[in-house]
Amino acid sequence: MTTTLPDVTISTERLVLRPFEDADIPAYTDMANDELVVAWTAVPHPCTTADAERWVRREAPARRTRGRGAAFAVTEFLTQRLVGAIQLDATDWRTRATEVSYTTAPWARGEGYATEALLAIAQWLFGNQRFERLELRTAAGNTAAQQVAQKAGCVSEGVLRNAWIARTRTADGGWTDIRTDLIVWSLLPEDLDDLEDIGAARADGGQRAFTDWN
Repeated sequence: MTTTLPDVTISTERLVLRPFEDADIPAYTDMANDELVVAWTAVPHPCTTADAERWVRREAPARRTRGRGAAFAVTEFLTQRLVGAIQLDATDWRTRATEVSYTTAPWARGEGYATEALLAIAQWLFGNQRFERLELRTAAGNTAAQQVAQKAGCVSEGVLRNAWIARTRTADGGWTDIRTDLIVWSLLPEDLDDLEDIGAARADGGQRAFTDWN
């Protein structure tokens, strides 16, 4: 049984999802220090250049080689600019299921990149890797993440109570940890049956802009 995902690059109409490179370190550092990223993710804060280097050079590649999942830099097709990151983790090779999370750079929000990348990952996993389930967990207060899950066709399955630690600003401008619920979403191969209709809507200019995952 295969227990690692292949080292691949995935392209869409506007994006390239590829392994992280050293050239991504400055942009990744800036993205990781954005307030919304700090609030809703577990990235180190403040995220230093050394933290970004450790992620790009060690932690991201190890996620794939150790069989946990994979980590992709999300870049614009035309400019090669880093616009986000999408990660697969907690992969169960027996059930062919994995969890996905996404981060969008502040300079790239409102372009629909999150849904485009999420659907590309789902198509690749279900079509090429024969996976049967993709799971997302969004913090209860992260409405942008929930909107992306809905637009990608994910089904809400329930709530994990008090299951995540987010961050919030304090009165003195610092940060403090707060506990929050997680909403569980899933995407199955049959949920992607309407993708051709989605693609046709985009071709007709029907895609609407929305806030990406934080």
